[in-house]
Order: sequence, then structure tokens, then C-alpha cells
Amino acid sequence: MRPALLALSLAMVPAGAGAGAQAEGPAPAMAPASTASAFGQYAPPRQFTEQVTETFYLPMRDGTRLAVLVARPAVGGKAAQGRFPVIWHHSLSSTQQDGDGVGPRKGGFGSMPGLTAHGYVVVQVARRGNGQSFGTMRGYHDRNEAHDAYELIEWLGTQPWSSGKVGQYGCSNTGDAAMHGMTVNAPHLAAVFAGCFSWNKYDAMRRGGIFAQWGTGPTRTVEQDMAVPPVAGGEGKIMLRKAAEEHQRGVRLFDVWNALPYRDSFSPQLQSTFWFEGSASSYKPQILQGKVPLYIVGGWRDELRDQGLIARMNVPGARIVIGDWLHCENEDFALVQEAHRFFDRHLKGIDTGIDRDPPIHYFVVGANGTKGEWRSAVQWPLPQSKLVPFTFTPAGLKEGTATDRGLTRSFAVDYAVTCKDSGFGPFMQPCHLPGVGASIAGKPLQAPTEMTGHGLADVWISAPTPDANLFLYVEDVAPDGKVRVVTEGRLKASLRKLGQAPWAMPGIPWHRAFAEDAQPLKPGEPVRLQFDIMPTSWTYAKGHRMQITVTGSDWRERARDPQSQPAQITLISDRDHPSSVSLPLVSK
Repeated sequence: MRPALLALSLAMVPAGAGAGAQAEGPAPAMAPASTASAFGQYAPPRQFTEQVTETFYLPMRDGTRLAVLVARPAVGGKAAQGRFPVIWHHSLSSTQQDGDGVGPRKGGFGSMPGLTAHGYVVVQVARRGNGQSFGTMRGYHDRNEAHDAYELIEWLGTQPWSSGKVGQYGCSNTGDAAMHGMTVNAPHLAAVFAGCFSWNKYDAMRRGGIFAQWGTGPTRTVEQDMAVPPVAGGEGKIMLRKAAEEHQRGVRLFDVWNALPYRDSFSPQLQSTFWFEGSASSYKPQILQGKVPLYIVGGWRDELRDQGLIARMNVPGARIVIGDWLHCENEDFALVQEAHRFFDRHLKGIDTGIDRDPPIHYFVVGANGTKGEWRSAVQWPLPQSKLVPFTFTPAGLKEGTATDRGLTRSFAVDYAVTCKDSGFGPFMQPCHLPGVGASIAGKPLQAPTEMTGHGLADVWISAPTPDANLFLYVEDVAPDGKVRVVTEGRLKASLRKLGQAPWAMPGIPWHRAFAEDAQPLKPGEPVRLQFDIMPTSWTYAKGHRMQITVTGSDWRERARDPQSQPAQITLISDRDHPSSVSLPLVSK
């Protein structure tokens, strides 16, 4: 019989309550790994070939019942005896399945339940207001969910089948959930493996102050909720129906985000300045207090790639891997083996060698004869990567800060733009559309050129409207004229005022974007927009050209602001208004 769950008051976690607050002393000797272990390569022999599962409801402190699925190692059709470390997923459903934002690729996050074969208990919990669980979503990753995580971690750490060591994993919305699990200092939490999450929700979901992001979360009908498998038991479908009806009381996340244009906007639906409440960055002191080991996963083609790198800068000891991947995907990389290696180290005390690895692994696209290659580093930004300015001139991109005769280029803004075959939802990608916006190219490169890191945009524009959205794409132009977008940046012109970020940043501009910071445009008056270009690691081949394209719209925009829709925008670059980009080029 499962022990009753304690009612916990989690509004304030006392100092010293976290996992890192255990008594100091010499670290116990680690057991050697039973197999060869290296980055992305870790396949110890299986300990178990069977798995048994159990589903049930677990009540939280307020009586809300959350759906839980526990998968345990098994022998002869019965749960194996003994205590095992636990890894869990604060998900949208308590079923074991690919999807739920965790990516479809074999060997990825969706394959984590297979770690029962290696002596782990793997648990799925549907977050309140989702899947089979009762309750109502309040925004996205509010403190209710974080406090649920505390109770769940402590429950998982004290079960008779648990060793007391608990790890958490997730990607996308469940990666955010894993980060919020670190903010409540649950004593049994010992490691977190999280991918493609937001460090700061405003900077991720309103990048540059613009609503051009897919991340408005799950919004499901009762019928859609009824399609998930119910918790086991004679009343499973009845309970599922009741839970689905409770879910409908939540406010659509699209409506919440759309009503919060500024970082300090107050949500009337949630009665909160929710960008603060829902951001892991707001709880950096608690994360640092907990000292829980963190491994971050990102992708160069994921819109949240900068968030993982910024999080690593703010969480001492954190590790990160970034491949040439879309959101929560990991083609040709054994991600679960790397997660297993990490969890064996921190949940089982096995010396997998991961402590001796550099903390950063990143894939350089186009390196090594265009095949690309993995590299490692001990710090980010890379010390060998230097920001090189390229000024916009009538003759094209010119390395350096000097300008030729002035460049003034007005372009029409097309609000009907679409990008064919450029993905959907979290996989949406920018694309180059010939003739849309203003494009400025450099000369053919005389040698392969690597660009790794964050870039900077420093652009002067004017527009006839009180506001304008500016999108900037860094592109690779092949000798045959084919254009590929490598990376991008964006900024709402009225939110151009610079500020000082309250957390560590990799030398890039940051905008506080409070309501009082808004500076409307005046017709025909040039304004300076300084903003970051998202990080990448890309190699331009010999003979290719760097190109910058600037537009006033993007196919991913949602709920456009009528005040930010000028018919045309004028790009300016002269001695008084020098427009440029600074790109992170790696010196040989």
C-alpha cells in the first residue's frame, strides 16, 4: 500500500533544504563503469529484460489528483526486488509514448522508459490540467506545477522501491518542467537532464518583443483529452471524463501570451506578472542553492537554442550538448546513452568518465569537408571566436566599421509571406524569399570560414508607423545562387531601449521591455536597433557568400499588432547611422 503523501507548504523553501545542503564531507569512492564510456557512447550490459507498469492517481496537497505511471524492472513478470534510482518526466500525459514535445527520433527523450533495463524506475506524471490528471492549467509552468514537482520528487524518493536518488528529464514544455523542478530544492532531487526549454519565458516566447513563436502550449477539447489511455481501474473512463472537463476551465495560453506584450505585463486571467512567475531565471538563487547537476540539450535549428546556452552560463557546473537538430530531435546521436551516462554518475555513483569531459559539446555544421564534426569546449563564448563587424554599404557587406557613400534602401513589407516546406509548430524554420525585404551580400569567400557563437545586429531604420517589427536573417549564398538561412534575430522597434540583464549573458544586447520602456517611432525619423543574433556553429564553404536579409514580417508571426504594420521600412547606413552586423568568426 502506498504511503500517504504529506501536505507540504512550499511558498518558501528554507535555506539549506535543497539537495546541495547535505552535510559536507569527503565524497564516497565511485564504482568503475562496466563498459567503455565516452561522449555519446555508453552501453553497459542490460540488467533486466522485463518491465512491469502500474498506473494510479496520486493526490497533491490541495487534493488535485495527478495521473502516474510507474515502470519498474521485472523478473519473471514481477517487479524486481530491491531499491532502484528513479528518473521521472513531468509530462502532458502519464502514458509512455514518443511525442509530447519530446521528439520522434528513436533513441531520443521518448526512449527514456527503456532505462528500466539498466536498473532504473522510470515514472511519467501528467501535469495538473493535462492528460489523465485532474486540475486546471494556470498559464504554463506556474508555481502550482513547481510545488507539485516538490511533492512528487519527495514521494518518489521515499517509496520502498526507491534508492532515494531521483533524477528528472524532459524536453520542450517538459524541459521547462524539469528546470522548475530545480527551483524548489527538493532534497531527493539528484540530477536533471533537460532540453529545448526557456531560461526566461519572455525572451523565449516574445523574442525581441515580437509574438512570432509557436510555443502557446497544449489546448485540447474534451474529445481530444478522452483519446488518451485512462488510468487503470473500473472507473478509468469516468475519471478521465471528469478530468477532461476540469481542464476546460483553463485559459487558452495563446490568449494569455497575447495579453502580455511587455515583460512586466500583468495577466488579468492569471492574476500575475506571469513572465516572471513562469521563468526559471526568476528562481536562479534557489537553483544555485540546490546545486543539482544539470545536463542541457539543444539544437542549432531550435528557436530556444540561446536559452540553453544562457542557462548554462548561470548554473555553475552545467553541461550542454548542441547538435544540428530541430526542436527536441537528435538525429544520429545516441542521446539516451548520454543521459544514461549522466544518470549513472549522479544517481548510482558510477565513474562513467563524464566528470572528466569538457562541459560543452557542439556540432560544427559544414566542417570537415562539409560532413560536419563534433567539438568540445570548456567555456562559452569560445575564446577563439571573435566578433567581426560587417557594415552595410551600397557595394554590399564590407568587413570593418567604415562606410562608403550612404545606403538608403526602402522595401515593401509583405504580410502574406509563407515558407513552403519549412516545418510546423516547434519545427518551423525561417526561409529566404527572393525579393522580400532588403538583402546585402558580401564577396565570395576565399577559404572556408567558421562562424560559431552569438552575433550582434546594429541597424538603423525608419518607418511611417508608431512601431515596426524587424527580422534579420544571416544567410549562406552558394555559387549557384541557392540561399540558406543560417541564423536570425528580431526586435520590435518600440522596445529598442537597452538594459542590463539580471542574469549572466554572453555579451549580447538585452532589452528590459517594460511598458515604460516603449519608445514609439516618429515618421521618417531614423532609430537605432541593437539586438542579438541567435547562436549557431556553421562553416561557409569556399566560394560561398555571407548575406544579410532584413524584412518587416515573418511567416511565424501571430496576432500582429496593427501599430506594427508599416507598408514599408527604410534601411539606413551612412556615416551618421552606420548599420552593421558583427558575426562570431573563429580564428584559425
